Amino acid sequence: MDFASLMQSQIRTSTAKPTATAPTKKYLKRSEVEAQRQADYLREQEELETARLERLDKKRKRDDEEAERSAARETKKKRLADESRKVRQEEEVKEENTRRKRIGLPELERKRSDDPDATPLKDGEEDVSEEQLLADLHALGEPRRLFGETHLHRLRRYRKLTSLALAPVLTKGPIPTTLELVAEKDMKVPAAVPTDPESRTLLRRQLASYFDMVLSEWLYALSRRDATTKESYNGKKAYQNFEAARENLRPLFRKLESNTLPDAILAAVLEVAHLAQLKRYVDANDAYLRLSIGKAAWPIGVTMVGIHERSAREKLHETDNKAHILADETTRKMLQGIKRCLSFAQTRWAPEDLGQMMG
Repeated sequence: MDFASLMQSQIRTSTAKPTATAPTKKYLKRSEVEAQRQADYLREQEELETARLERLDKKRKRDDEEAERSAARETKKKRLADESRKVRQEEEVKEENTRRKRIGLPELERKRSDDPDATPLKDGEEDVSEEQLLADLHALGEPRRLFGETHLHRLRRYRKLTSLALAPVLTKGPIPTTLELVAEKDMKVPAAVPTDPESRTLLRRQLASYFDMVLSEWLYALSRRDATTKESYNGKKAYQNFEAARENLRPLFRKLESNTLPDAILAAVLEVAHLAQLKRYVDANDAYLRLSIGKAAWPIGVTMVGIHERSAREKLHETDNKAHILADETTRKMLQGIKRCLSFAQTRWAPEDLGQMMG
């Protein structure tokens, strides 16, 4: 072998063969970028969810520990209160026995701790003898004894029944009220407000009964309409007027119930109702106007300067001809409700004299 062939063989053996490696990409596809972004997003969401669950777990543990501590405190407080009550009861029994012994009476019998009747009554709750309690339950038409019922349970059942019986009974009219309504033949109100308490109570019942009757007739007239009329614009507007009148008259019923309606307004409302019952609706409307805006001239313009200040300001505070519609929002709406009832009454109970029809 010559020198040239030897060198070539050495060169071939010393030269390393290139390894087959994957070619490096100079760019990424949009789908690959999106897949990488979604993977990063999912990984981030998993980390956030894991952190959130850890926080919730820690918060739940803290809440449980706080609830346990609160329950322990309440239990301890209740135990201390029971112990204090027992000590106080023991002292009271001891003092009572000492007093009874001093005056020659036998000592009180101690009730067993497992006796359910040994539970004390609530503050302000009086005990009743067993015989009287059974008689009272029988008088109410209730069973005298229930299965497993103790004297204390029986007493509390009786208290509950009597409290329900003493609750005020509301009427079933458009505006429920605690006032006892009178019959239609007894709704005739006097021309003036009576002075004795019994007559004034009857007057409040008569006024409530009259306006309740007007609202009931109004609601009945609206219910008799056909479906087409009810769904029309005018039909809906008519029902809205009734609803507004009923809501506006609620304060009047509440004031009649509590007897807190001012005498001036009571006298004016009585005059309106009296004239409406006589079917003198024009005169009733005049009475309503005197009630709402009064008879005094309202000062208009500059009233706070010059020599006219006193004369003009005095008219705002006159008592005899006071404009009650300016008193407050509740009074204004109440007077509007009376006016709406007056407008319906002249269509329901039309006057014989057409001159008494309001325009």
